[in-house]
Amino acid sequence: MPSLAPGTVDELRVVAIGGGTGLSTLLKGLKKYVASASKGSPFFEFQADSWPTAQPDCAPRISELSAVVTVSDDGGSSGRLRKDLNMLPPGDIRNCIVALSEDDAMLSRLFQHRFERGSGLEGHSFGNLFLAALTSVTGDFSEAVRLSSEILATRGRIYPATASNVELEALMDDGTRVRGESQITASKGRIRELCLIPKNVDPLPETLEAIARADLITIGPGSLFTSLIPNLLVRGIAEAIAKSPARKVYICNLMTQANESLGRTAADHIRALNDHAQQKIFDYALINRTPASDELKKRYAREGATELVADLEAVKALGVEPILGDYLVEGEVARHATDCVAADLLRLAG
Repeated sequence: MPSLAPGTVDELRVVAIGGGTGLSTLLKGLKKYVASASKGSPFFEFQADSWPTAQPDCAPRISELSAVVTVSDDGGSSGRLRKDLNMLPPGDIRNCIVALSEDDAMLSRLFQHRFERGSGLEGHSFGNLFLAALTSVTGDFSEAVRLSSEILATRGRIYPATASNVELEALMDDGTRVRGESQITASKGRIRELCLIPKNVDPLPETLEAIARADLITIGPGSLFTSLIPNLLVRGIAEAIAKSPARKVYICNLMTQANESLGRTAADHIRALNDHAQQKIFDYALINRTPASDELKKRYAREGATELVADLEAVKALGVEPILGDYLVEGEVARHATDCVAADLLRLAG
């Protein structure tokens, strides 16, 4: 494995691609290396005392952090707003805005507040409604995301993977097709292939520009078929990643996931991403080496899920260098140790 000693790059441009809880969790770790948002500039003054304790001496800072977020959710509050207002689903975007916000106290709590009752309000989060209102006022979901990011003083830029209204369709191993993210997630079959409906949708130009000038591109962690692969199906994104001179890193999941990745190893995840991108896209893969407790394994076993198998030789055979780290934090569910993940990513990029 390559050395993770600090490099010589002082400032990095980072693009994190994904969706769901995985992306927002990663962004919380990466934002600690980004300049403080103040005085009208998203990167005005770097606060060295905000670095995480896991940071190596002379570690590079992030001068530009961009998140590219999947927009295929059709369930819950996001799905209702998508259907009622014909807008892109705001939920994953909202979580990323909160994760990157300068102040994750009151404003962030407000954005995450979910109404428990009220005709038409029950189940909606305030942040989703706020993005819906801004979209109505501006007539542009991407502009609504930008303005929301300004209000919460985010330490990064957030781009929907596409401004088009897309659905997911999965081809299952038995030859049947399942349409819609929530239906795919609920399906009991094994997914063979994923596609977007409609197929030929474009990314925002800003997304391709951010990828082209990046020093580091990450994909994951997150649900393989509903959070990660959809981004690679947007026209031009996979090609831009492959052409970019950046170091490209896949952050492996900690556990397999019911209906998405049961029985799939670390190499299987990478292979599925490459297959849908129609090319090799990763240089490295961050893989957890901390064993889960018996209690956590029992909890996941009830859904048929297990620890992700780290088949390192198979990963290397794909031309990807595995990086092992202690990335598991246990709670009610398994979570990535974001400070450790972020620090290792910065060491790789430096």
